[in-house]
Amino acid sequence: MEHFGSGSLTLVGHLAGALDSGPARPAVVIVHGYPSGPAGTAGAVSAMAELADRIADDMGFVAFSPCLRGMAGSQGAFSIKGWKNDIHAAVDHVRSTARVSGVWLIGFGTGGALAICAGADDTDIQGVAALAAPADFDDWATNPRQLHEHAREVGIVHADATTGLLDGWSREMRLTKAVDGAQRLRPRPLLVVHGSADDLVPDFDARVIADAHTAAELRLLEAAGHRLRHDPRAMAILLGWLDRQRNSAVPRTA
Repeated sequence: MEHFGSGSLTLVGHLAGALDSGPARPAVVIVHGYPSGPAGTAGAVSAMAELADRIADDMGFVAFSPCLRGMAGSQGAFSIKGWKNDIHAAVDHVRSTARVSGVWLIGFGTGGALAICAGADDTDIQGVAALAAPADFDDWATNPRQLHEHAREVGIVHADATTGLLDGWSREMRLTKAVDGAQRLRPRPLLVVHGSADDLVPDFDARVIADAHTAAELRLLEAAGHRLRHDPRAMAILLGWLDRQRNSAVPRTA
């Protein structure tokens, strides 16, 4: 288990493929989504760690899957802004810990939307892959109390909601839009993968994100649901995209 800091918080994550010596290697930070289903936070985290191991073992990447604030083993409580800050902290940790030639971001669901936004903020990010990502968080912003109640149920917040907290959540969610991040990310590469049968985020969101970027690689998977981490077609598309990316990457300047 790897420990790293994000502001005043200590977070944990799974680091695979980091070597003490040898040439610089491409790196990827893999961002989990909002926890749901019976597996909760533990299931979201373990699925990303398994993917990190696969990318490191099969493709030779340094791969880091952080547990964002509030998730299993990490301090703090969930918020959209906090999670985006944690992605930046995870990228900084990889750059300071391993010899890397460039960093890509992969995100699922909420993590996919935030990966797009974080990648747009950091011009040294080589590219972003977003799977089942919402174009915005406006639905959550209209009812932050309901979201907070669910967040308490899954264990990523622990305090009672206050009016100030909920107002802050609503503002953060209205200001954080993957569709805006996609515009700022271009012309760097963006892969958008979505299932046609996603019951949580409609595939229209994927089209909107791809259109905003103007040059995104959009892949819509027939009859696929929201949890694309376990869809073999989605994983084949993702790994193929990563392979092409590392072969055409622009070297990071010192």
